[in-house]
Amino acid sequence: MERANPLTIITAGSTGLIGNELIKQMLEQTPIEHIYALSRRELPFFHSKLEVIQHPELRIQDWDDNKPQPEYGFICLGTTLQQAGSKQALEKVDYELVCDVAQEMKLLGVKQLAVVSSYGASARSFSHYLRCKGRMELAIERMGFDRVVFVRPGPLKGLRENPRKDEVVVQTMLTILQPLMLGPLSKLIPIEAADVAQAMQYQLFAHSSKKLEILDSSNMRRLIQQYQ
Repeated sequence: MERANPLTIITAGSTGLIGNELIKQMLEQTPIEHIYALSRRELPFFHSKLEVIQHPELRIQDWDDNKPQPEYGFICLGTTLQQAGSKQALEKVDYELVCDVAQEMKLLGVKQLAVVSSYGASARSFSHYLRCKGRMELAIERMGFDRVVFVRPGPLKGLRENPRKDEVVVQTMLTILQPLMLGPLSKLIPIEAADVAQAMQYQLFAHSSKKLEILDSSNMRRLIQQYQ
């Protein structure tokens, strides 16, 4: 990523699988001058570029207008039904919290936003999880950002703080079946969380006139290959 002007970024979901990779990658990017990280808890590392905004509900309070204004936002929030405990609790995170954070970022001045969604996201899906993701996408589209990028990864690969047993089983099965996963099925090949984080940056920082862009796992892999 090569840009002449220094960038100020704000992220949410820095302790998750993709969000953690995203923060680590951006701290190494020379054009990125300052990163605000919205987080429920302290991050396990420090950096001169990094400023953690800690709040249990990811709220931004007592903002100092003299601070550098974030131009770009990244949201990597999400949960599962097993983690949330109920459909209502899942909706509060995957729909309500993500939309609330996006709105807060917009109020701070963010004009371009990248958000982690899910393969199969649709407001009309029979799956409650995918329906929440689809409704979230529609709500953020209507918020008036100059540009929005949704990434819709399939199964994720990476080291989680608390591994999900169901994910491990699915990843193992799909890895075995990978040689047979051609065409549309290639979107379900497990993708590294680090690759998702990298693709989000490539796409959001690219010069584009499109107000809305959606990347599945196949798109993300091709995008990364273009930059290598």
